[in-house]
Amino acid sequence: MNQEEKTAYSREELLEFEDIIREKLSIAKEELNSYKETLSKRNDSGTDNTASTSKLLEDGADTLERESLSQLAARQQKFIINLENALVRIKNGTYGVCIDTGKLIAKERLKAVPHTMHSIEAKLAKK
Repeated sequence: MNQEEKTAYSREELLEFEDIIREKLSIAKEELNSYKETLSKRNDSGTDNTASTSKLLEDGADTLERESLSQLAARQQKFIINLENALVRIKNGTYGVCIDTGKLIAKERLKAVPHTMHSIEAKLAKK
């Protein structure tokens, strides 16, 4: 049976995707915690208000780095939510089906981007 004829992935295939998602989720949560710890430490050390003018550049660099870390943390949080939503789709039977075309998303794409809800055709059509 070729992929275009299939309308859903088998239970075994879904379990394989679930394993991939759970592994990525675990790594993503560790990275998010690392970002949060780094931000927390930076905020603790940034409470000294006796800054001289020579420290202004250093403070600016620290602020920029904190903002960068905050953006990375926000992006990581969004990735985690997308992965968790993919686990819900596995449970409710909608995982792997393109929300635009209604066709099965290629297995290779799901392995690379397991939280996707779009086939490559639908993704390219949106550009």
